[in-house]
Amino acid sequence: MAPFQPIVSSPDPIVLVGGGEVLSQDFEAVRPHANRFVAADSGAAAVLAYGHSPEAVIGDFDSLNVATRAALPAETLHHIAEQDSTDFDKCLRNVAAPLILGLGFLGARVDHQLSVFNRLAARPDKRCVLLGRDDVVCLAPPNLTLDLAAGTRVSLFPMAPVAGRSTGLRWPIDGLEFTPDGRVGTSNEATGPVHLETDTPGLLLILPRDALIPLLRAVQSAGCGTWSARA
Repeated sequence: MAPFQPIVSSPDPIVLVGGGEVLSQDFEAVRPHANRFVAADSGAAAVLAYGHSPEAVIGDFDSLNVATRAALPAETLHHIAEQDSTDFDKCLRNVAAPLILGLGFLGARVDHQLSVFNRLAARPDKRCVLLGRDDVVCLAPPNLTLDLAAGTRVSLFPMAPVAGRSTGLRWPIDGLEFTPDGRVGTSNEATGPVHLETDTPGLLLILPRDALIPLLRAVQSAGCGTWSARA
């Protein structure tokens, strides 16, 4: 069997744009960190509207309108018809990059947002940071050191049973067992720079939007480590 070949393979960060709310300041925020764009289905319309061209559009195309499709070169369209996965997941598994910056995936319908979080947990080998109107979200890597100001909101939400250790949090997580239907760690608070260690993948890290730059620095640092792909 031939080895799997992703649709997009990049040595540089990729901006992945979904069909939810995408603000002009979102593009301004990510432009210093990435200049290659991939769209999940109807996210292509936002990429075009803000003056960029997606190098690939990936999805089942159930929400890609005729005008947007006509404005795109045929070779950029990658139709994946199966309905067993979301467009976000189709993109994650077909984009190989050191970092994926996701726009248009937060703040939409609750079921859509939950499915996005589910896929972050299911593909822990993909380093993906989501940017929304109020928050930035990622799956916590094995080790993470964040340069945060005292008082910064730090929320931790488990998508699976997970334990870890921390320094720099008002309420340390050492010795705690987090589960989706048990203990969660929302609305914790930084007392200064924060260091997190987690034993297994599954912990969502949710920070205020203005923590984007320290989060990007942290997840791209050599010491944060990576999770293996799930079988």
